[in-house]
Amino acid sequence: MAGPVFPVSIKGVILHRGQVILLRNERAEWELPGGRLEPGEQPENCLHREIFEELYLDVVVGPLLDCWTYRIAQVDREVVIVSYACRLKHDLGSLSFSQEHLDAGLFAVDDLAGLALPEGYRRAIAKAAGGAA
Repeated sequence: MAGPVFPVSIKGVILHRGQVILLRNERAEWELPGGRLEPGEQPENCLHREIFEELYLDVVVGPLLDCWTYRIAQVDREVVIVSYACRLKHDLGSLSFSQEHLDAGLFAVDDLAGLALPEGYRRAIAKAAGGAA
């Protein structure tokens, strides 16, 4: 008997001068950039592709930070979230984003308390920034 099947979303923590890049989704939540793992795709390749598609940024995918299951209440579905640390290959310049999201922003790592941001993302950001999880 087969077990449950969950979509897998690969996310990246991109830190830039003490700030993290976040995107606002259609549920008005802030999230890390990244997206769904395609069949046969390696997680690091997925993340590189997704960040380029969403933010037009070229990154180096670093170490695994966290893995957790997130329940999207609005659609009553669970998604496995896998987070990696990422490093920009080039200076940021201006922050652009695709129409897939409502907004994008740079947020101070120490000032995320007021954001609608799932706890698993907070944990991954803290780990990438060298803080306790």
